[in-house]
Amino acid sequence: MFMYIWPIALVVLSNTFYHICAKSSPKGMDPFAVLTITYLVGAAVSFLMYLFVSRGGNIIKEYGKLNWAPFVLGLVVVGLETGYIYAYKAGWQVSTAQIVQSAFLAIVLIVIGYFCFREQITWNKIVGIVICLAGLAVINIK
Repeated sequence: MFMYIWPIALVVLSNTFYHICAKSSPKGMDPFAVLTITYLVGAAVSFLMYLFVSRGGNIIKEYGKLNWAPFVLGLVVVGLETGYIYAYKAGWQVSTAQIVQSAFLAIVLIVIGYFCFREQITWNKIVGIVICLAGLAVINIK
């Protein structure tokens, strides 16, 4: 059970601090300058974690297994980070930006799951889409 729960707990904890940091990035600092520091720290931590977790693995050998996904993931992560930093600079509230994007993302991923990964669209998912859309309407009522 722990092996099932801990990754989601890590995502929630990391996402919480992610949004706090994105919202708190220096107002006058260019978001791409912020991201250079972010990714330097991320690269260093990733390398250290690789050394710790792999216990003597060969990182060069691991790089030999590359496909397109890590390269595109790098571009996508920059897009995510940049989008949130600019959203917060534009005045989005930390309590709202995540919910709005998550609702739209949930809908998009249901469609992608169906077409790309042959996942079923169930009545529960359809009801979930309706609830997401209703939630967006409620959140945006002034």
